[in-house]
Amino acid sequence: MVFSKDELIGALTHEVGIVRHLITKITADTADFRATPKQRSNIELVRYLVVQGPVLTSAIKAGAFDGAAWGAAQGQADALDLAGLDALLATQSAWFAEHIGAMSDDDMRGTIQLFGGPMSRSAHFVTMVLANYAAYRTQLFCSLKLCGHEELNTWNLWRGADAPAKA
Repeated sequence: MVFSKDELIGALTHEVGIVRHLITKITADTADFRATPKQRSNIELVRYLVVQGPVLTSAIKAGAFDGAAWGAAQGQADALDLAGLDALLATQSAWFAEHIGAMSDDDMRGTIQLFGGPMSRSAHFVTMVLANYAAYRTQLFCSLKLCGHEELNTWNLWRGADAPAKA
């Protein structure tokens, strides 16, 4: 396996924490900001991030993508404001621990085919779920920078925290 289950759960928990931190930087006047007309707005990026982790995890576990489950989860997320999205994100670390933690090592090594060539479930977790968090939270970070949040830096993007004050 690429990661142990505990390492994978820890990495996903870290990503959720970064997204939750970045949510605190979105203001009422920047929630609907789009860098270009065809890109997601800041709140749409958060809604996507709230949905993708659990739905793709369920797809990887099942070995098949469930479009209806995605649609239902997206509908739930679309009805939430930033506070509601953050509350939903707050539950996801425990959700990952429960659902990924219940998988056996054989399950993790099992080969499935989702959106491309066959690979292990473990590899799917890294190339889809973990990579999606990193990619889309980076897009959210860049979008917030475009909104004028010049104070944001690598601490915000990689640690999910404000940089300590300089002494």
